[in-house]
Amino acid sequence: MDLDPLILRLLEAHPIADQTDLLARLAAEGHDLTQSTLSRRLKRLGVQKVQGRYRRVEMAPVLRDVAVAEAPPNLLVLRTAPGFAQALGLRLDAEPVPGQVGTLAGDDTVFIAVLPDRLAEVKAHVERLLGGR
Repeated sequence: MDLDPLILRLLEAHPIADQTDLLARLAAEGHDLTQSTLSRRLKRLGVQKVQGRYRRVEMAPVLRDVAVAEAPPNLLVLRTAPGFAQALGLRLDAEPVPGQVGTLAGDDTVFIAVLPDRLAEVKAHVERLLGGR
């Protein structure tokens, strides 16, 4: 059985506040995972801790009204609505492109560190993720 639907079902059915609880519930269903494996799966599924409970965060609202600016030689700056930068950073980290070194997200701004010779390529990738700009 694919674990992703089970993980999402458990998160919807129970107020899970920590990964240890989720690991125990998965073990009760016959699936033994390490914490690091679970953490990677949660990240890939777009699951975050919101108001003390793990939940899947929809990314669609995050992708609206994002301004992308270059800060050569190796930085992209994304501006979004207040409160959406961290979700946007997670989305970008979930589908990195070669040359993308890392992200740093605040409240309404995401900085993407890029290898200097890959700035245009990473910017194009980010714009595709944001809806084909």
